[in-house]
Amino acid sequence: MTASPSANDLLDQLRTLSNTETLASQTRFGIVGHERLGVSIYDLRRIAKGIQNHTLALELWQTGIHEARIVAAMVDDPAQVTLAQLEEWVVDFDSWDICDIVTDELFIHSPVMLEVIPQWAVREEEYVKRAAFAMIAAIVVHRKDVSDDIIRSYFSLIEAAANDNRNFVKKAVNWALRNIGKWKPSLRSEAIACANRVLSQDSLSARWIAKDALREFIKIFGGTDEI
Repeated sequence: MTASPSANDLLDQLRTLSNTETLASQTRFGIVGHERLGVSIYDLRRIAKGIQNHTLALELWQTGIHEARIVAAMVDDPAQVTLAQLEEWVVDFDSWDICDIVTDELFIHSPVMLEVIPQWAVREEEYVKRAAFAMIAAIVVHRKDVSDDIIRSYFSLIEAAANDNRNFVKKAVNWALRNIGKWKPSLRSEAIACANRVLSQDSLSARWIAKDALREFIKIFGGTDEI
């Protein structure tokens, strides 16, 4: 087996690929965070390809460098990810892309990930709360082993968080609801019912979440009868 590169080796690669135009483009898309290099997601995936090394992932995360943290999620071994690691990493999230990539690439594959979703969904920190709903959105696509009963329990989390008008929270709540409706046919009618309950809330963010989800459901399902 080929030995994994060191954290310093990967950091050297990342710095070589640093690009001011990529950095500016990412900024226009609302990607923030400190110590950003401006490396494309395509290059990050290429660097991480074929590597799985938990210790290396921890070392990369500790650098605090934006792109190094994304690579850390890509090379980590989900089986070794503990609750403590999930908690340590989630509070470091400082941009929507870090949140979404790390939850999709790593967190939802951890054997303990289901424990944190209901906890994080009621946390106050913006990216911690977003992480809960980003995980729901990803689980229904990538974790077919998660039961309908567990997914069904997330409707109450969606309804409770729908009045949070912070942009990165409300978009993730909407994303979770839309993905359940699209990717879980067995729960589609319940997702529609949830959207209608959210629509009845006296909140601008809730009405936006519900209307956007219902519009997409109508578009996908081809008509309004089921809605």
